[in-house]
Amino acid sequence: QVQLVESGGGLVQAGGSLRLSCVASGRTFSSYAMGWFRQAPGKEREFVAAISWSAGTTRYADSVKGRFTISRDNAKNTVYLQMNSLKPEDTAVYYCAADRKPISIATMPNYWGQGTQVTVSS
Repeated sequence: QVQLVESGGGLVQAGGSLRLSCVASGRTFSSYAMGWFRQAPGKEREFVAAISWSAGTTRYADSVKGRFTISRDNAKNTVYLQMNSLKPEDTAVYYCAADRKPISIATMPNYWGQGTQVTVSS
């Protein structure tokens, strides 16, 4: 099993940047695919980005492509989401997720963090 703890959320103006971090417990972090999802008020949870265990493959939702970058540091058991050019529609609770299988827009990972709030003001 793996436990996930997100941090780095906050309030930012449109056009600004934030970097989210997710630290995973356990000694097998490097064997997990990692991902970020988000859920805005009144909306379903949606896929944002994912990265393979080796960081060789990354995937992004069309809505964030070119603005967000997912990365991981297996030595630190940490996955990051660098968010640039933020828009008010990026406002949501962002969740870190993990699974031994690849994560994509079509999957539902087995492990989730508690979420971190990101608010983008116009």
